[in-house]
Amino acid sequence: MKKPKEIILLNITGEDKPGVTTKLTNILASYNVKILDIGQAVIHDELSLGILFEVPPESESSPILKDLLFKGYKLGINIKFEPVSETDYNQWVGQQGKERYIVTLLARQITAKHLSRVTEVIFKQNLNIDIITRLSGRIKLDNPVDRSKACIELSVRGKPVDYQSMKSQFLDISREIGVDIAFQEDNPYRRNRRLICFDMDSTLIQTEVIDELAEYAGVRDKVSKITESAMRGEIDFKESFRQRIALLKGIDEKVLKEIADRLPITEGAEKLFKILHKYGYKTAILSGGFTYFGNHLKTKLGIDYVFANELEIRDGKLTGNFIGEIIDGQKKAELLKLIAFKEDINLEQTIAVGDGSNDLPMINIAGLGIAFHAKPIVTKNAKQSISTLGLDAILYLLGFRDREIESAY
Repeated sequence: MKKPKEIILLNITGEDKPGVTTKLTNILASYNVKILDIGQAVIHDELSLGILFEVPPESESSPILKDLLFKGYKLGINIKFEPVSETDYNQWVGQQGKERYIVTLLARQITAKHLSRVTEVIFKQNLNIDIITRLSGRIKLDNPVDRSKACIELSVRGKPVDYQSMKSQFLDISREIGVDIAFQEDNPYRRNRRLICFDMDSTLIQTEVIDELAEYAGVRDKVSKITESAMRGEIDFKESFRQRIALLKGIDEKVLKEIADRLPITEGAEKLFKILHKYGYKTAILSGGFTYFGNHLKTKLGIDYVFANELEIRDGKLTGNFIGEIIDGQKKAELLKLIAFKEDINLEQTIAVGDGSNDLPMINIAGLGIAFHAKPIVTKNAKQSISTLGLDAILYLLGFRDREIESAY
């Protein structure tokens, strides 16, 4: 009669110390067991190690477990074991190949309420959490909240029952309790992005340059009325752009330099670009703003490409006209495709980041589209959004850990 297979699940807990895994696997090796699965986590120096193994046909489980328990006693750790039937094991093996997703939580601080609300949605969508990982660094108890960052990544298995409902619930949670929730398919593209394109005004910088220029020219109210008219759909973006630019006629070129020199750079931008460059990402500004300021940021942050609108300057003053084609939402999407083609990058390996409705075309064609501190309509229609942290939080969505960021920065 054929001997049934013996499969054992070991659960090891206790103080984390060097050599635990070595000493336990030495015993398993002496009995020639086959390792079927293994996983480990350490929280606050407390070890939790799981080993699933098959006892070889020529051996019995009793002496193996006896030796393991004795070694655990000597090491000061707890060892529990549980037999696993062939039926249960085969059922578990059959679950591999199911779709996997990464759920990322971003906030100044991650609370139990954040986790409770998010995991409830995951549960109701019939998704199972396999792994929970903290990507942010260890938290100092006296760390100021306004300067802190926290990120937890959940690896989940299965297929959402209703994706749109899940997304809507995540947006509600984000608004209600201040946590950003990203939901990405876990595939090779997620781990191999290569091009990231940014809007400029209110994304890379914390201002709208045209408003700064209008303030200087004393026409801010007129510019604002044109902007509001465009937002109501009374005039299109290109016409509103022409009307607003005309109001800037006569501004001295020196003013552009003054404004450029004091542009407020968005939190995390400098760190983000340093890390992106170190790891070989291509970067671009695709903006409905102005090339003068885009080129200033290109020099400051080391950006590879800048596409924006060029103000016409004659005799050191703005003429109220512009040179070339207007960069609107559709043009941004075309430019993203163009750069990706030039750099031989698949669209799934691209990222687009912006805050306005004219950023949605590029956000929606990119492999990873991010609404950054965006207007509600943009957040609702983008694949992902960040509203609680700075631009360097994008690195978490790419799977970077703080220790990797800090060592490179």
